[in-house]
Amino acid sequence: MTVKVIAEVGCNHKGDMEIAKELIRVAAIYAKADVVKFQKRNNRELLTEEQYNTPHPNPANSYGDTYGAHREFLEFSVDQHRELMAECEKNGIIYSTSVWDVTSAREIASLNPVLIKVPSACNLHFEMLGVLADEYSGEIHLSLGMTTKEEEDQIVDFFVQRGRAKDVVLYSCTSGYPVAFDELCLLEITRLREKFGEVVKAIAFSGHHLGIAADMAAVALGSEWIERHVTIDRTWKGTDHAASLEPDGLRRLVRDARAVSKALTYKQSDILDIELPQRDKLKWREQPASAEVA
Repeated sequence: MTVKVIAEVGCNHKGDMEIAKELIRVAAIYAKADVVKFQKRNNRELLTEEQYNTPHPNPANSYGDTYGAHREFLEFSVDQHRELMAECEKNGIIYSTSVWDVTSAREIASLNPVLIKVPSACNLHFEMLGVLADEYSGEIHLSLGMTTKEEEDQIVDFFVQRGRAKDVVLYSCTSGYPVAFDELCLLEITRLREKFGEVVKAIAFSGHHLGIAADMAAVALGSEWIERHVTIDRTWKGTDHAASLEPDGLRRLVRDARAVSKALTYKQSDILDIELPQRDKLKWREQPASAEVA
């Protein structure tokens, strides 16, 4: 199976629809990714009053006087998401969104995208998971960053009980921005495949690291999806840009991931057709001993 690549725009559009559409075109036309993913939040539902009115913990990255104002600045309406979906369709790429609360889950489910993502921060929000399980028929992709093994079992059992486990894709993930290589823990992909591979639809990898070498290892370990943040400029204002790929990085990721995925096969015969001319020309063989003349 060929690996699929998700280009996560997230909030890297800086609240600007034209930048969001540019990133769709970058992912679709230049990088040839499979999916573009955004985010949807109802900030009044997601945040307490205190959280909403508290200043951003890193003022240099804030787009508002408070954290709530910052989040509202970066938020697109349902109609804007519908517009983004149309832009994706126009450019031949799949649209998707992460949802962070019940209202957002229902709003995005109403658009009926191919897949909806549950971020690591919300994978224990069982009311929201119930909305996706009961009111949405597409694939449910779910990250397992900052999640215990016991919690993983609870999440998977939740979808098994609702008959939706075969629509679930689980992502190995370390929740950091950026993540050092020794904290990527790529062998978690193997563990998840061994434990849940026959239960859910697929096992995937969501990375917030630098470069693309680790993504190739994730493909080799059997990840069927690779998700990476994308930006136009890694120096832009915002918390995710530094852990994102710029356009050429995304292009190389898609190219190399598909090449590695294609290479992960067994030989269909002892000697492949491509080897036959070289075997006839170069292969050393011990000559049989000549029969003695009687």
